Amino acid sequence: MRPTVAPPESITWRIHLDRAMWVAGVRALMLQALHPVAMQGVWQRSDFLDDPTGRLLRTTHFVAVTTYGSPREADALGERIRRVHARLSFTDPRTGRRHRVDERDLLVWVHCAEVASYLEVVARAGLPVTPAEADRYIAEQAHSATYVGLSPDDVPASLGAMRRYLAEIRPQLRVTPEAVQAVRFLLWPTVPDRLRALAAVKPLWFPIGAMAYHSLPDCARRVYRVLPELPGGQAATTAGLAALRRTLNATPDALYNRIFDEETLRSALAARERLADAGYDVRDGLVGVGKPSHRPAMAPAS
Repeated sequence: MRPTVAPPESITWRIHLDRAMWVAGVRALMLQALHPVAMQGVWQRSDFLDDPTGRLLRTTHFVAVTTYGSPREADALGERIRRVHARLSFTDPRTGRRHRVDERDLLVWVHCAEVASYLEVVARAGLPVTPAEADRYIAEQAHSATYVGLSPDDVPASLGAMRRYLAEIRPQLRVTPEAVQAVRFLLWPTVPDRLRALAAVKPLWFPIGAMAYHSLPDCARRVYRVLPELPGGQAATTAGLAALRRTLNATPDALYNRIFDEETLRSALAARERLADAGYDVRDGLVGVGKPSHRPAMAPAS
């Protein structure tokens, strides 16, 4: 059995272990909120109101396990997610229709909003990604859709297909009061109890949320109108993403690792051990596998 779901040589590994993924993850949640039915599912059937940070950390754990977790670990997580989702339903207040959380169209939207956000933000922040690598990344991520109950054929497998999907679904997207409130929560989230020791540095979160917001598509920012546009427009956003990535890369590992929950940290340590057993050089951590010039990023500095 291979030691990790994604091999260290993959473009998935390079993107998902980049520290700019924190911005990308927040951007994905903001983009997902524009689907009014999907937003109702989150609003009614999750603890987002009480712990928006927790939802981001759960997404982080999913990305971690489906990247550097073992195939068995990823399969177990996927089974758990599918089992939970199968029990959840909610009502769209606009139509009165009852929906399942695991409806195919909703799962496809969530997947695409995440994958598109990860790719765009990390590349804009400065990770070199060629067009061929972008295609390969989206194709690799089609497999990750299986963990939530989709088939790889349900989701785009190339950059062109992803762009077509996002263009086709755009007429269904709209801003709702819940979506605006979700964005505001993500700009200034509640600090969970286990991170109280980091409460003093909470103001450092705002640049992450702000850069996530400003990296949204123009049409999304126009309807949200939560933050004023940056002077300098999208050129300023790209420069800001690059500066924020440099700052995150300069964060001491001991402080950076405190953001992750214990389960994610254990997954990173186990991945390092499996890779070492498989003959990889892991002395420079997970990101350094085969690429010692890169600093640890989205993965804990193990």
